[in-house]
Amino acid sequence: MTRYIFITGGVVSSLGKGLASAALGALLQARGYKVRLR
Repeated sequence: MTRYIFITGGVVSSLGKGLASAALGALLQARGYKVRLR
C-alpha cells in the first residue's frame, strides 16, 4: 500500500523542508520502509 507524506511551507523555509524530509526519510528507511523523495 502506497502512502504519501507532504511537507509544505513558504518559499523562505525551503531549506528546512529539505532537511525535515531527508531526516524523515532516513528514519523510515531505518525502520525498513521503502522511501522515495521527489
